[in-house]
Amino acid sequence: MDRTIEKKKGIKKRHIPYLLFGAFILLAIGWMIFGNHVSKFAVELQRVSIQEVVKGEFNDYVRINGQVQPINTVQISAVEGGMVEEKLVEEGAMVKKGEVILRLNNPMLSLNILDSEAQLAEKQNFLRNTQVAMEQEKLNLKKEKLQLDMDVERKKRRFEQYDKLYKENLCSKEEFLQAKEDYEFAVAGRELVAERQLQDSIYRSIQIEQMEESLGNIRKNLMLVRQRVENLNVKAPVDGQLGLFDVEIGQNVSVGGRMGQISVLSDYKVEADIDEIYIDRVKPDLHATFDRQDHKFDLRVRKVYPEVRNKQFKTEFVFVGERPENIRTGQTYYINLQLGQPTEAIIIPRGSFYQTTGGKWIFVVTEDGSRAVRRQISIGRQNPNYYEVTSGLEAGEKVVVSNYESYGDAEELVFK
Repeated sequence: MDRTIEKKKGIKKRHIPYLLFGAFILLAIGWMIFGNHVSKFAVELQRVSIQEVVKGEFNDYVRINGQVQPINTVQISAVEGGMVEEKLVEEGAMVKKGEVILRLNNPMLSLNILDSEAQLAEKQNFLRNTQVAMEQEKLNLKKEKLQLDMDVERKKRRFEQYDKLYKENLCSKEEFLQAKEDYEFAVAGRELVAERQLQDSIYRSIQIEQMEESLGNIRKNLMLVRQRVENLNVKAPVDGQLGLFDVEIGQNVSVGGRMGQISVLSDYKVEADIDEIYIDRVKPDLHATFDRQDHKFDLRVRKVYPEVRNKQFKTEFVFVGERPENIRTGQTYYINLQLGQPTEAIIIPRGSFYQTTGGKWIFVVTEDGSRAVRRQISIGRQNPNYYEVTSGLEAGEKVVVSNYESYGDAEELVFK
């Protein structure tokens, strides 16, 4: 008996290639119709921040945090080393110039004083003995010269007598010559003694001068050693407030060791660290302001330090005009540092997009507001509120200024 075979329903194996081909054709048509070959990213409109590009006044300033510091700080160092014997003033106290704040003890200095005093006494005794000996020698030379003067006069008279007798042929020639030679010898001897007196006087003056100089040096050395003892009394070099006074009784302090500092509170300055991108623009005498107690105060850049540390450089400001009431060291002021004069420019509000793009591109909203397209731009100066756009945008356009991190490489944002 014949049986009718029913056909199987569903997709058969031989139909799969035709189905795949048809799906490919549909995808291709969809890509051609709906695709524009641009990477898109769908985003909710309420989750983005859109701002308008405007043409207005760009105020070229930067906002920084500054900390109040004393106008000057003087370090306290040990002129003489020793052990801390007494601490007379505590940290934070107000001190006057010349006030003893610390006493040190150094027994070796006492030994040095005794040694210097002994050397001084020895030199003084030696000088006195030398002066006595020289005075005696001086007197002996004077006596010898007096003797020679008298001898010359006697031989001169004898020579003159024999000269007359010889002319009258009353004495022999030999007697005349002996009298003449004795006289000339006495005169020459007296000249030698006079020359020796002169040389001794010069030598004596030089020797005494040298000894007096040596004695003076010993006196100076003794005075310096005694002054070193006085340096064990550490004194305040200026009027001010004592700070960082970190020494204890019994502590050994070396020569030149830092013991603390004194803050001169006659005036104040403000120190601030500024980002290194402004290092070529921050110069001395630039103007700055800050608001405190509902009042605006003026500052002036006094010093710009050349070193860059941790991508920042240090700057000092001084007050121009009045100071805030109850100003204290360590207070923080939020300073607006004016880098240039206000100018007319294309500006956009600051936003976190800059951290992703570096200011090289931005998403610009289309006229219908349904999407935003990526566009290359150039950003010049910036202040705490605005970026200055030098190219790529026109006034009246709108841009997305919120964070771009989740957008990846998208070239277009589609708003939902």
